[in-house]
Amino acid sequence: MADTIGKWSPGSSYGPVLSQTELYLLNPELEINPILTNSNPGFQLLFNLNTGQTSGFNADARDRDLPFAQKDEPATMPRVSEVIIITEYTPWCTIIKNPAGVTMNDICQGIWKDYTENMVNDKEFETLSPRVQDQVRRHAAASANNGMYAYFSPAQLPTRFRRVDWLRDKVFFEKIVKRDSYAKARLGFSAPNIFIMMLNS
Repeated sequence: MADTIGKWSPGSSYGPVLSQTELYLLNPELEINPILTNSNPGFQLLFNLNTGQTSGFNADARDRDLPFAQKDEPATMPRVSEVIIITEYTPWCTIIKNPAGVTMNDICQGIWKDYTENMVNDKEFETLSPRVQDQVRRHAAASANNGMYAYFSPAQLPTRFRRVDWLRDKVFFEKIVKRDSYAKARLGFSAPNIFIMMLNS
């Protein structure tokens, strides 16, 4: 366990940060930080895409949330200057950049900002079924009402939605995985730094 912790500790004693060009030329197998893959037994990341709040959970300390002290650890080994996150739940790509190497905090902040600062456009919204459109409207109204679900008349429902509203209740980060077949089907190509984000309710 100590080896794993030491390996991911923040610092500059790693190899160089790979640029996009170097990444495509070298095509290395990137190792994803175990916290992001939900495979670190001592720390499960709790990250809410709606609020941006991050903390941790340990089954041995169920009475409290743990601070996300590892947030400055690199997201991958080797480190990279850019990470692309896609998910099966939405049509968007989140591109996260850090010339000094993308960290876990960069990933969380980048996803949170992308999903809360960008709005769903009309064409995107029209791709949803009427039932799902109504669910998105009601989630957006509840979100604007501090998470309180109440009866909203059609006139009270918002007409503009953030990307996070599209997710409805699936706003909790579960993990990121590598799945080249999905990346190719979705984007037409795959790359070592394209990851798929899984979400929970």
